Amino acid sequence: MTSPHRTRIKICGLTREVDVDAAVQAGADAIGFVLYPASPRHVSPQRAGELARRLSPFVTPVLLFVNADADLVRQGLDSVPGALIQFHGDESPQEALRLAAGRPFLRAARIPTGPAGSGFDLLKYAADHSAAQAILLDALVDGYGGGGHSFDWTAFPWSHPQLNASSRLVLSGGLTPANVTDGIRLVRPWAVDVSSGVEVSKGIKDAERMQAFVAAVRQADDQLSRLSRSP
Repeated sequence: MTSPHRTRIKICGLTREVDVDAAVQAGADAIGFVLYPASPRHVSPQRAGELARRLSPFVTPVLLFVNADADLVRQGLDSVPGALIQFHGDESPQEALRLAAGRPFLRAARIPTGPAGSGFDLLKYAADHSAAQAILLDALVDGYGGGGHSFDWTAFPWSHPQLNASSRLVLSGGLTPANVTDGIRLVRPWAVDVSSGVEVSKGIKDAERMQAFVAAVRQADDQLSRLSRSP
């Protein structure tokens, strides 16, 4: 058995300088900014640029769009030139490619919660969006994410080669410091993405919760590493 990789960590929905600094200090690999006006975590492209300029080297800014037009995507990328794009709405594969205009992007799969989740054809979704650098797995909730709900992690064959979980999947949706270790051990994703699970209110993060989340991710990595070395 090969040794597992280090699970990457994205903290999303940041709106304040103090939270950006705390997330980086905690050990986040990527910081997400929500450019969706209907979201309580919304920031403008200009504000996203101000916050992104605080990031340390090798911490990736991510711009989240929901059914955005090309002008908004362009404004976001003009303000944060090095950003990774995340499409989190109802964008078709063709629309995502057009809006990304050659830039790497993530595509969110919004999976129904409860028993309905097993009816979501994740293999087909991943194939349809094969141009995406990664598929982000989120729960289907009102408001396009950030609702603190998880989908059924046991509903999908994570070891299936078409999913490439350890190199292409980002686990999201209702993650907290208390459950992320279990999620990583089951799904074994390339990365995890948290928003509401480290907040005191929508868009306001808690430094201690972010530190606890990162520590829980590292704990999961340690457990998988020990498992890979066991005879």
